[in-house]
Amino acid sequence: MLLDFTQANATAWSNLPCGSTCRVGIEFSSLSDEQLTAAKAVIEAATGTGSGSGYDQISQILKADDYLGETASGYGSGNYYLAFLGTPSTTGTWQLHFGGHHLALNLTYKDGEVEGTTPFFVGVEPTSWTGDDGTSYAPLSGMYDGMKAMVDSLTDDELTEAKLSESFSDVLLGPDDDGDFPETKEGLKVGELTDDQQALVLAAMKPWVDVADDTTAASVLSTYKSELDDTYISYSGSTDLRAQGDYVRIDGPGVWIEFVCQDGVVYTSKIHYHTVYRDHTTDYGREFSF
Repeated sequence: MLLDFTQANATAWSNLPCGSTCRVGIEFSSLSDEQLTAAKAVIEAATGTGSGSGYDQISQILKADDYLGETASGYGSGNYYLAFLGTPSTTGTWQLHFGGHHLALNLTYKDGEVEGTTPFFVGVEPTSWTGDDGTSYAPLSGMYDGMKAMVDSLTDDELTEAKLSESFSDVLLGPDDDGDFPETKEGLKVGELTDDQQALVLAAMKPWVDVADDTTAASVLSTYKSELDDTYISYSGSTDLRAQGDYVRIDGPGVWIEFVCQDGVVYTSKIHYHTVYRDHTTDYGREFSF
């Protein structure tokens, strides 16, 4: 579980249920109940406390995989991996690295402070369900609602300017696409929008930013707010965000967020979501060049 903080280890994450072939660390299914409780406590301490975000969302993603596992083999919360890359300390640089199918959490620390909160990949299939105890789950509803409100605020002319010519079947900057940000920003410049619309753009970012602890998330969101004038929003497909290929992007000097709808893999009659949050300057805590 304690590994070197190298580029190879840090970039060993995926959106697929591929287990140890594409991930490093210790598998949750190998832990005792006491060890599993301790491991989850570490993740909870490092992530946000808001309802529907941070640790709450991560917990729901694990439940989503258990739900998939009731129908198809190869899924389940036991198939998630935790690693410390480098030695956890208030000095030096290290990373908390956790993930499995539809989740990749990478929090990088330097001298006791969070230096990078990305890459953060999160997806879900199905998008919502009801547990055996009657509890309803929709782990990415806050992300969907924020993106939908943002694009719904645009006028017809603004929608035309924001529309991308490309189509997308998945996120552009997923696993193995580190540093491949487009050279030119596309879409509609946020600095041209009204104050109310700009507030919706910032609100749309928040569910992703809130993956980090509350203090870090507030600081990062403040930075993104200061960069709104030079941030761009765009979309492909339709703005309903309910069909294969519906896609929304926020691209700023720092922030990069993608949200895409795909046809279901296990529940083929339904869609599922893939999203990724990166930062142009602080992915992996600025430790690697791509």
